[in-house]
Amino acid sequence: MTLTWDLDADVRHLNHGSFGAVPRPALDRQSEYRRLMEGSPVKWFVGVPQRIAAARARVAPYLGVSADDLAFVPNASAGASVVHGSLRAAPGGEVVVTDHGYGAVTMGAHRFARRWGCTVRTAHVPLAADPQEAAEAITAEFSDRTVLAVVDHVTSPTARFLPVDLVGAAARARGIPFLVDGAHVPLLLADPLAGVDCDAWVGNLHKFGCAPRGTGVLVARGPLRDDLHPLIDSWGAGRPFPEGFDAQGTLDFTSWLAAPDALDVVEREVGWDVVRRDAAALVAQGADLVADAFARHTGQDHRVDVGTPAGPFRLLALPGRLGAGPGGTDAVRDRVLARFGVEAAFTAFGGRGFVRLTAHAYNTPDDYADFAGRVVPALVAWAREG
Repeated sequence: MTLTWDLDADVRHLNHGSFGAVPRPALDRQSEYRRLMEGSPVKWFVGVPQRIAAARARVAPYLGVSADDLAFVPNASAGASVVHGSLRAAPGGEVVVTDHGYGAVTMGAHRFARRWGCTVRTAHVPLAADPQEAAEAITAEFSDRTVLAVVDHVTSPTARFLPVDLVGAAARARGIPFLVDGAHVPLLLADPLAGVDCDAWVGNLHKFGCAPRGTGVLVARGPLRDDLHPLIDSWGAGRPFPEGFDAQGTLDFTSWLAAPDALDVVEREVGWDVVRRDAAALVAQGADLVADAFARHTGQDHRVDVGTPAGPFRLLALPGRLGAGPGGTDAVRDRVLARFGVEAAFTAFGGRGFVRLTAHAYNTPDDYADFAGRVVPALVAWAREG
């Protein structure tokens, strides 16, 4: 067997970071599970908690955690919502987030703060900050009133690591509950929670890990774990963590059950260490190619110092004010996809637009050469149009 994908061959896929891609054998396995579910619904749903527990046991070693510390959730944002919905706070408290945070999770932190009469403090972390500088910028916002800190492990808009190990140690020393948004991290790191002291860590298996979409994990090993409950009360209510998350009625759990098959097939056919190494090297090479193309048109260096770049991600600055108009960077994304058949991520930070390039096992150098040759000239022209 070789690693195969159902990706559209007429589209260039340079945005694995947003929605991932699923190997065909895992999709086939998910379809088999769906046939079992539809063929005998009563038998299926009676037995599904045991199937989920078995899937957790297969996934846990890939994250370096115990299966008893891991629950499946629909995605990282849902896992964060579990924490926001389970935690209590006294009025007048403060929630600390960063200006690199993922929008949905940050909005959840604001909702948590409003519900308990708290305020939100946003730590500004300079884009080029090294780990120590970044940690100091975040922990400077801690106070005796801090009731929760929420920090990304890898940032979505800026494609960099944040020092969750250093922040976690500082939070634990002060008794501050700490939530790590590791949406992009599962399988991107071989041992993602090593050295990270946090109350809850959430991540998506359907990003770098290539699991079917709708497969997230919530890892809880601190004193708050017994207070964490699913977003929807169902027949798992009252069971301890994580068993309470295994019995949630008639949801379609086939993505969770096929997730271990996705992880296993990549390990078997390529090897996750090889994927991590090759993807990081490929995106670095591709980003240089695209940056050089930008420079030929603008005379400027579009490379971005993000302090601690995250493996298969690279950030490049867009020309001029591109992405700042109506629709923001999403409008640029949609225009590039419609005109060139290229899926790429366009983000914004600090009033500036960026393209976030990614790489995975299915990418080749030609993908980045194509972007440099066809898309870059158009992006420069669009920027000059205002």
